[in-house]
Formats: sequence, structure tokens, C-alpha cells
Amino acid sequence: MKLNELSDKEGATHSRKRLGRGIGSGSGKTGGRGVKGQKSRSGVAINAFEGGQMPLFRRLPKRGFVNIFAKTFNVISLGRIQQAIDAGRLDASNEINIGTLVASGLLRRPKDGVRVLGDGELTSAVKLNVAGASKSAVEKIEKAGGSITTA
Repeated sequence: MKLNELSDKEGATHSRKRLGRGIGSGSGKTGGRGVKGQKSRSGVAINAFEGGQMPLFRRLPKRGFVNIFAKTFNVISLGRIQQAIDAGRLDASNEINIGTLVASGLLRRPKDGVRVLGDGELTSAVKLNVAGASKSAVEKIEKAGGSITTA
């Protein structure tokens, strides 16, 4: 078999519709759009338009606000850090920060920082450099002989 002999299976490709080629073609006149006027034109966006009636999103009251400066943190527990150390994915002798957590596969992507929670047990003495930590996490890290610095 040669590259020039390769072809799709029968019926895998369809020829494109040629619109607006006369009434006899089956897709003439309105070209499959069904209507004349605004909806038949290209580039029309009538989202949420309700025929002049006040749209639903304008009828409902607005509540609260969204803080555009809010930071989103990755959250990780001490138990998961200990599991990664036991599995050999993290090195307890080196400093653990957001970069090493992403490289080890514990976090998918770095957001605005990491916050450590005190779930699970920590037996290794680790040196953490993170954005924040809960009180119980700080206690467990220091009890295990490690240290933590928060930004």
C-alpha cells in the first residue's frame, strides 16, 4: 500500500451544500435558513432579545458583587504531601513550593498560590514555602520537625 492509494471509507465525507442555487435545488431562495429578513443575514446576534419585552436578565434583581481582585488558591492536604513523599514523587530534603508540587503531579496548574490544610498525618520533616496554611497544618508540620514559610 502506498500513500497515494489511501482513501476514506465510502460515505465518510460529504460534499458541501451549495446554497441559493434556485428553487429546484431544494436549498434555493432562503438557502436553508427558512426566513427572510434579519435572521437570514450573516452576523446577527439576537441573544436574550424577547421581541421588545423587557428581557429576563433585566427583570430580575441583582444581588451581591464579584471581587475582581480575589485570588484563587490551590488547596492541598498534608496527607497528600506525605503520600507523594512515600511514593518518591516529592523529595522531603528539598524545599517544597508550588513549582515542585506541579512537577510532582500533585497540582494540575499553579493558580495564585497554594494553601496547605491539616488533613492527614505528616511524618517527614519538610520545608514548605506556600501562600498560606491552616493553624492545624502549621502545628503538624512543626511537630514533625519541619518548617513553613507563608507569603
